[in-house]
Amino acid sequence: MEMEITLPDEVPVMTLPNMTFFPQALLPLHIFEPRYRHMLRDVLATNRLFAVTGLNPKLVDQPDQFEPPHRIASIGIVRACQENDNGTSNLLLQGLCRVEFLEILTDEPYRRVRIRALASEPVADAAGNIRLRTELARLIALKQKFGAPVPAEMAEFLRTVEDPEVFIDLAAFSLCENSVLKQRLLETLNVGRRLELFSRQLRADIEAIRLRQKLQGGLPDDRILDN
Repeated sequence: MEMEITLPDEVPVMTLPNMTFFPQALLPLHIFEPRYRHMLRDVLATNRLFAVTGLNPKLVDQPDQFEPPHRIASIGIVRACQENDNGTSNLLLQGLCRVEFLEILTDEPYRRVRIRALASEPVADAAGNIRLRTELARLIALKQKFGAPVPAEMAEFLRTVEDPEVFIDLAAFSLCENSVLKQRLLETLNVGRRLELFSRQLRADIEAIRLRQKLQGGLPDDRILDN
């Protein structure tokens, strides 16, 4: 970051379905709900910070829960914002760090929570993490080679990211298709463990693709049952 940012003790929160936001990631958002338009006005007038979290599926169906959030989320800073003529806005949020929600303070006019920042665990084996980062990069490339929907631009960009922590967070945000694992990766503070978890998932994905291609033979997708 080009400037020092001090996190406040309380922040607004945007709770979205099927969302896991990571540090370093860039998240485009369209702000249209009145509560979030109010929130955006307030954050732009102050520190430009708010948290983004997903709905906790274990609690979402309980009658006493309103948009239950995951306990671990990420804080982001508004890097760019354009207000539209109809009062909606398009913005780009950059992830800063993991946080733990300690308490929901209010839901009106929008949700605010008390937080504490979470740092990754100190690196005990830097060389080991670099090896794990190299292996994860290899698996991403292999999955892409087998025809999986890996965004080419992101795969190319990740090749330039040397820091294992930044690499795994960006890779998880952009490429992890398993929502449960994605939240687990966000909640895992050990960088090496994060790398191992995602590598394990990629190996399973690659094996599944290989098996599917073997069973499918030369038939197109719409005729696989003819094999």
